[in-house]
Amino acid sequence: MTTRILPAVGDADAARSITTLLSQLPDAEPAQPVGDSTSLLDTLARLAGESLDELPEVVLVHERIGPVPALELIREVSMRFPAVGVILVTADASQGLYQAAADSGARGLVGLPLSYEELAQRVQAAAAWSVGVRRHLGQGPDVLSGPGGMVVTVSGAKGGVGTTLIAVQTALAAQASGMSTVLVDLDLQAGDVASYVDVQHRRSVVDLAGIADITPRVLQDVVYSGDKAGKVALLLAPAEGERAEEVNDRAVRQTISALRNKYEIVVIDCGTVLNSANAAAIEMADTTLLITTPDVVTVRAAKRMVKLWDRLQIRKAEETTTVVNRYIRNTEIQPPLVQKITGTKVAGVAIPSNFKELQAAVDAGRMQDLEARAVVKQAMWALAGELGMVKQAEQPEKAGGRAKGGDRGSFGLRKPRS
Repeated sequence: MTTRILPAVGDADAARSITTLLSQLPDAEPAQPVGDSTSLLDTLARLAGESLDELPEVVLVHERIGPVPALELIREVSMRFPAVGVILVTADASQGLYQAAADSGARGLVGLPLSYEELAQRVQAAAAWSVGVRRHLGQGPDVLSGPGGMVVTVSGAKGGVGTTLIAVQTALAAQASGMSTVLVDLDLQAGDVASYVDVQHRRSVVDLAGIADITPRVLQDVVYSGDKAGKVALLLAPAEGERAEEVNDRAVRQTISALRNKYEIVVIDCGTVLNSANAAAIEMADTTLLITTPDVVTVRAAKRMVKLWDRLQIRKAEETTTVVNRYIRNTEIQPPLVQKITGTKVAGVAIPSNFKELQAAVDAGRMQDLEARAVVKQAMWALAGELGMVKQAEQPEKAGGRAKGGDRGSFGLRKPRS
């Protein structure tokens, strides 16, 4: 049996050494090494999306991988791709690190400098374990769930551009289409999700920060799941802004992994200020939205934010989707210009400027009551449809296989005229 191996090595010299040694192993099929944690998770998610059979049996994680630390990366891979055997490659082969790696989900540890015999032994053991798990579970629906639910982060280029409003409405659209949805407020010092949907809840994301193993029962206790917010589950920001520092990147990664295993759609309001917590969310997201308005100051802020994410290796510009809010047809800054300036993709749906439609719902603090005929709401729900966040209704067919009524089966949203 051929063992497929995916190395994740940040150091070029170490990557060459590991690849050379892996190519000498019997029945081994080493893939091209990936250089950082983001590339590794993206590669595994892409392979799982194509076919669960495409996932490698073994993943090697080098100790100097980044930006996510090696042990955190192993934990993430183990949770999202549970039948992939992960091996840590490290110069520190102490008992303490071995125990920490095992607690994170690693199937073995290989010391540096590399030894052929030790590497072969660890790879064979991890591959045998992976094959055994897949065979035992029979590739059923709960096996190799891959990336799990879809994670969408919503960030603002600057304050006041409509980040929370778009996060709330896209989450409502997903839930209304039949997708189980949770809305997370990671604007930890100034989160307004609770105010936008008229909800008070004594629990917040801070309550998950100190928990080592987030179980479904724990989530049930912390997540608000009432009917006030259109049946969208809510994980709120702390009421006391000073408690934001209790939520670190490790807590966020663990929380998102638990949420994506329970919900089909996870929408995260990341606010405007970048910190380690929402940076981890943006890095883990399947889709990252950056909200801007069509004015020079905000578009410059969007460009600055994109460059910041790139420098910190959080998100590449081409992997970011910019949404133009408060769009006016006769403005000088049009979506194609925003795309050119920021280097990002621009969503095909622009949110029109019409605060008069929003004012009553905003003042009442009940954005779930926004009228369905409001063009702003229609645009935001159409955005959710464009991003694949809604469950498409099956279109009835006429004889001959043609769909009836043009595009009416697409979740009841009429496409905006260009």
